[in-house]
Amino acid sequence: MTTVTIYDKAMCCSTGVCGPQVDPVLPRFAADLDWLASQGHEVKRFNLSQNPTEFVANPMVQKMLAEAGVECLPLVIVDQQIVSRGEYPSRDNLAMWTGTPLKRPTSLPMTGGGGCCGDTGCC
Repeated sequence: MTTVTIYDKAMCCSTGVCGPQVDPVLPRFAADLDWLASQGHEVKRFNLSQNPTEFVANPMVQKMLAEAGVECLPLVIVDQQIVSRGEYPSRDNLAMWTGTPLKRPTSLPMTGGGGCCGDTGCC
């Protein structure tokens, strides 16, 4: 099992949907982390405004903050190795770093025999 730890900038919550402008990257990233956890990996996520002691407790994070400031956040660490900083990685990158295979659909979804809307009879 791989451990993925994310150190976020100060936010009201990890989804980012509480503010006046929703950053579409945050809900996608939260869904990607849920997917990663469902694949059997341990996922830890810390927010600078809500979990400051976790930032202080990790020497790698302290060093990055001292060198680059909060611009290094979000910081992604996989098994004690920094793999990304300053941006939220894609699911493809999370999969690559954890050795998790991505299951891509092999065909397009098909409807039943009732037309494009299935058996609803609308068309």
